[in-house]
Amino acid sequence: MLLPFIVLIGAMFLMTRSAKKKQQQAVEMRNQMQPGSGVRTIGGMYATVKEVGDETVLLEVAPGVHAVYAKNAIGAVLEDAEYNRIVHGDDETVVPDDASSLTEAAETADEADETGDTVKDAKADLTKKTDAGEGDKDGKADGGTEAK
Repeated sequence: MLLPFIVLIGAMFLMTRSAKKKQQQAVEMRNQMQPGSGVRTIGGMYATVKEVGDETVLLEVAPGVHAVYAKNAIGAVLEDAEYNRIVHGDDETVVPDDASSLTEAAETADEADETGDTVKDAKADLTKKTDAGEGDKDGKADGGTEAK
């Protein structure tokens, strides 16, 4: 009879303990804000910190546009590289224009491994390949069904 209450109290203690840890980490993160650092608000807006007060933060949301926010409204303090990647689009990742370039690299690497040399300008073969006898197993066309 006493065991369920002990388990319930233990579960409540663990849940409040983890919530307090997350809250403490958020307070530490907000205290580490400095002018010039990039932040994301809890609303999802990216801005640069201009001034830090006791309870408020002055953010530059666009060039020449400043807004005062509560410190609690800061969701994350971002590293410079991440902030520049998100806001300014400074991204080294190259996104291909079509799907053929995605399969091309894998096929080229496979062919180079098999032959021992490199193959340039290999094109992906996206055509459907079927065996001659595969389509006429029971005399019906592809996908054809007939009630018996």
